[in-house]
Amino acid sequence: MGHPSRTPAGAAPAAHGTGLDAASDPRGVREGAASPAPSRGRRRAALLTCGMAAALAALCLLSAGLGAYDIPVGDVMGSLLHRAGLGGAPLDRVGESVLWNVRLPRVALALLVGASLGCAGALMQGVFGNPLAEPGVIGISMGAAVGAVASIALGLSFLGTWTISVCAFAGGLVTVLLVYVLSRSGGRTEVVTLILTGIAVNAFAGALVGLGVFLADNAQIAQIAFWQLGSLAQATWPKVLAVLPCALAGLAVAPWYARKLDLLALGERPARHLGVDVERLRLVLVLVVALLTAAAVAVAGVITFVGLLVPHLLRMAAGPAHRFLVPGSALGGALVLVAGDLAARTAAQPAELPLGVLTALFGSPFFFWLLRRTRRKQGGWA
Repeated sequence: MGHPSRTPAGAAPAAHGTGLDAASDPRGVREGAASPAPSRGRRRAALLTCGMAAALAALCLLSAGLGAYDIPVGDVMGSLLHRAGLGGAPLDRVGESVLWNVRLPRVALALLVGASLGCAGALMQGVFGNPLAEPGVIGISMGAAVGAVASIALGLSFLGTWTISVCAFAGGLVTVLLVYVLSRSGGRTEVVTLILTGIAVNAFAGALVGLGVFLADNAQIAQIAFWQLGSLAQATWPKVLAVLPCALAGLAVAPWYARKLDLLALGERPARHLGVDVERLRLVLVLVVALLTAAAVAVAGVITFVGLLVPHLLRMAAGPAHRFLVPGSALGGALVLVAGDLAARTAAQPAELPLGVLTALFGSPFFFWLLRRTRRKQGGWA
């Protein structure tokens, strides 16, 4: 696990906190040397990946079947196989409608949103060199909230039911570009400046959201509150298809930068000596994070702690190498959000808990435990 207190936002992390495998060293990275035998960390990462994939597949089937209208897992499998032309048998008319028009779009959206938030969190922590970083640091979530709240409070409807999602997506992208432009000085950006600018823009965006709530009527306030609490209740196949290109593009691009993130973990100066264009890397990854997060927030509302805790847990379990951490965080984020959405739907039936509230309720105490664990291991924050 990384050491947040010893890795301030603008400082280079220590060599042992890099994104390298436990058995590697900076000299091995420079030469591109590979260990003759798989390291224990790599074996652990492979086992963890297989375990998460199996758990995710089982959880998706379970989530597709459980709810107000229960469908046995065997019947879910039969319907899926029937649609794929591999045998099986269709359900009755009501069961088919519930499964294919309600449950499966929701499961698919949870997969995409969770994978996007988890991957974005791993990239942010790599870019900032700090395991406490997450996408909200540079204002993406609050920027998306401003776009959504503005469209609701002003009664915009130029794109029909897509208006809120499009405005939220645009708000998130505009905000992160604004943060990046404001933090540049002399053709360069610094991590400390990015964080401080993000804090300022987040505060300003929060004020704009408050102003939008003040100007909205009662019906609009209820809609704003539902959106800010985060939910997948309005999942449809068109929404899945809308977020799919952004999610796939971001998830496909991110692993290509894993090795450069490992080198960046050595510090900016060593990374430059090893051939990394730090400024370009930072810009590309910030844009990838913005794409992933803005698309997720636009269709699901504000869902916190997934991008912060999932990479943190995987780093503790399998080490800090980004070759595993980036795709692993996407897989872990999908697993967490599918499980969270299943709990939100079934824990208080017939009511449904807001997904963002549920992730915060479980994520906040867990994050506090992580902070205390780190402090205890290091003997203080000094």
